[in-house]
Amino acid sequence: MQINQFIKQNREDWERLETLITQLQKKKSYAVIEEFQHTYQKVARQLSYSQTYFPNDNVTNYLNEIVAKAHNVLYQSQQSSWKQAYHFFSAKFVGLLLEQWKAIVIAMLLFFLGALASFIAVIENPSHLYGILPGEMVQSVEPASLGEDPQPVDAPVMSAEIMTNNIQVAILAFAGGITLGILTVYVLIYNGILVGALAGLFWNYSNSYSFWAYIVPHGVIELLAIFIAGGAGLLMGYKIFVPGDHSRGYQLKVQTVRSVQLLLGTIPLFIIAGIIEGYITPADISLEMKYAVAIITAVGLLSYMIAGHFLLRKRALQHSSI
Repeated sequence: MQINQFIKQNREDWERLETLITQLQKKKSYAVIEEFQHTYQKVARQLSYSQTYFPNDNVTNYLNEIVAKAHNVLYQSQQSSWKQAYHFFSAKFVGLLLEQWKAIVIAMLLFFLGALASFIAVIENPSHLYGILPGEMVQSVEPASLGEDPQPVDAPVMSAEIMTNNIQVAILAFAGGITLGILTVYVLIYNGILVGALAGLFWNYSNSYSFWAYIVPHGVIELLAIFIAGGAGLLMGYKIFVPGDHSRGYQLKVQTVRSVQLLLGTIPLFIIAGIIEGYITPADISLEMKYAVAIITAVGLLSYMIAGHFLLRKRALQHSSI
């Protein structure tokens, strides 16, 4: 992109940011702050582009000045940390999910592709299980005993261990984006293979109903969080591989910020999943109650997404009226 084209294409954003800086110094309404943050982030990305391609041009100095001024105004007028957290989880996180829903769906499909392949392999030949699952996992699974009186467990310890493990899987799936998404694909398919192989094992023992009762209560939330992290990694890998009009370094910066925000948004999901898996999964309650928990979590997630979507639309209407 030539310098003149760059200026012509983005001049309105720069002028709008200068106007918003003045407005924010006089009127700290939520709508003004919201648009200010959006425009500030947009111009900051344009500054990064300008520093890469026009480092010695006056436009870069100009953008440096207004971004620095905007930065100072932004952090002088920031809301409390609780209100920032509310804003992020009530709307911004949902907006990020909606923006990259295709990548999340692809992550889900990769997981279920691995699960389906290993499930078919195990039900066709049970001995394949030993070539798919780690030896210690095979030895610890007893399909015939699932659903019987549970053994006493230290629920807090189990919950913490499960939550830590799941977050590690998500981080690995997200960080895999730096490998052009190759590691992310591997993590998604591999974890799908593990679940599919176990499902095949319990199918062979005609105990699938009990198996899924121990999986779905926490699995609904847990898998969604992993798909979100995996989608973030896939999108990062794609943008680095196919950077479009921008440099790979620029795409890496932009996608890293977006992906880290998505990853942070999954942490509460993993906490909830870990609590369910540590306290409800091993609890001495009926299998039907465990399925009920799964339904409640699914309805809760759907309600959260719908509420976040409507809140985003409401705030967009507020911005357009400024």
